[in-house]
Amino acid sequence: MNYKQIAQETLNIEAQTLLNSAKNIDDTFNKAVDIILACKGKLIITGVGKSGLIGAKMAATFASTGTPSFFLHPTEALHGDLGMIDKNDVVIAISYSGESEELSSILPHVKRFNIPLIGMTKSKNSTLGRYSDLVIDVIVEKEACPLNIAPTSSTTLTLALGDALAICLMKARNFKKNDFAVFHPGGALGKQLFVKVSDLMRSKNLPIISEESTVKEAILKISEGRLGTVLITNNTNMLLALVSDGDIRRALLSDNFSLEDEVLKYATKNPKTLDNEDILASDALIMIEEMKIQLLVVTDKDKNIKGVLHIHTLIEKGIS
Repeated sequence: MNYKQIAQETLNIEAQTLLNSAKNIDDTFNKAVDIILACKGKLIITGVGKSGLIGAKMAATFASTGTPSFFLHPTEALHGDLGMIDKNDVVIAISYSGESEELSSILPHVKRFNIPLIGMTKSKNSTLGRYSDLVIDVIVEKEACPLNIAPTSSTTLTLALGDALAICLMKARNFKKNDFAVFHPGGALGKQLFVKVSDLMRSKNLPIISEESTVKEAILKISEGRLGTVLITNNTNMLLALVSDGDIRRALLSDNFSLEDEVLKYATKNPKTLDNEDILASDALIMIEEMKIQLLVVTDKDKNIKGVLHIHTLIEKGIS
């Protein structure tokens, strides 16, 4: 059996479903976005089975991108959780057939709150479609399932439509990277979007020597500093240059090399620096990679040293 071919057929069917839906997006989508933007309460997503799983993901996406949202299971709603719905809320109900028994049971109760109900279903004439104030069409020619039974294309489309709503809301609210960071302070996303250079830079016990220092003194300071580099300053702590252990190894190849040479002879003068310790560590990593360096010196506007940021520190802390 050619599993590669089956996988390709599955992806092609689902991809074509998304492309067909993209062509059929109309003003209904604009109205749905406007309704959610006008919501003074929460956006509540509900659904059963596979639709419920998609709904839970949608709620998480909305909540993390600036739209207060949570998932409400219809069965739990019938047993007390309807109290979680407020008159200022908006509800999105998901059912491909529009005839889910559990979901249909709560629709009359939801309408008692006189709040907007957005349905996501294939049929405006279904129970969900008739109760809904607005219907977002979830129409597929066929499921990717060879039996055309298991929800595959339909769940993929529903999920994508939910993402499309979330992106529209983000753009409407001018939701930016810093806003995203507020909702993701932990984990990989939080590290990328919340951790600043000032949080990770080393500012104490820096390997610093004066401009009159010799190569021998530089080697000793490099060993003590454990950064593979030493910073060279004038008497006011202003950065003049830096020299790495690699620079010194290359200098050893010179016929006239001496440990008593002034270290400035082999140093990189006017090295790349960063004068804003409040930028994101992920942005600093991009700078380090683009400049093909390992150590970024953090200074003030007058080139006075405030700290250093090493690429190894960024990698160890999970910045990417």
